[in-house]
Amino acid sequence: MKTKDVQREEIWHLLKERKASRFPGTHGRIPNFVGAERCVSHLTVSSWWQHATTVKINPDLPQRPIRQKALEEGKLVIMPAPRLRAAQPFLRLDPARLTVSPREASSIKGAAQYGSPIGLDDIDAIDLIVCGSVAVNRFGARVGKGGGYSDLEFGLLIEAMKIKPSVPIVTSVHSLQLVEQEIDMLPHDIPVDAIVTPEGLLNLSPAFPRPAGIYWEILPEEKLASIPVLAARRTAGVGPLGLGPRVTN
Repeated sequence: MKTKDVQREEIWHLLKERKASRFPGTHGRIPNFVGAERCVSHLTVSSWWQHATTVKINPDLPQRPIRQKALEEGKLVIMPAPRLRAAQPFLRLDPARLTVSPREASSIKGAAQYGSPIGLDDIDAIDLIVCGSVAVNRFGARVGKGGGYSDLEFGLLIEAMKIKPSVPIVTSVHSLQLVEQEIDMLPHDIPVDAIVTPEGLLNLSPAFPRPAGIYWEILPEEKLASIPVLAARRTAGVGPLGLGPRVTN
């Protein structure tokens, strides 16, 4: 089985070679792909989308059209701050309170300017998660850009009881990012329930269990120190130095 690092490099190179990527490039990113806007029409016909009132959507550029559509439809959008580096690591975008267009508010800059920074305790119950991927397969396994932030966000939200364990998780990708090869999935990795591409929506039956929370034992010390919400939870007695939830590999 190829390592995730190898799989990332292959997809980044493939998208560039096939001219399926666009600004700001592919390497080191959730790649912004040609046709990202067409994913929206396929996602919005799903029952998951139609029944959701609060949607968590990653801050990457290829998912901006989905953030915009959610705001246009009056859905509450919860967007993680990049790398969870803020003391209040999520942004709450309430379309009823916006003073700018959904398009402007859906950008990273617009969300930071017009969204409300919130902590875990202030997050509304989430009905749907949309995440970005570098690669994904039909078993629901995904490869992110390597930081592990989508997995951390899921673990934090599970521990804070802001999502049900069965909350739908969807990723939007270019069809070139849909791979047939195996993807190594560890206990802290989130599987996806559906893949939306510019060509359509593919519902899956994920072959992997979901994380039960934060896997404190495998988090490097530098990550614990650099993400305020993790440091605060450890200080409060959650994680490796406390008596809170602990999940081992």
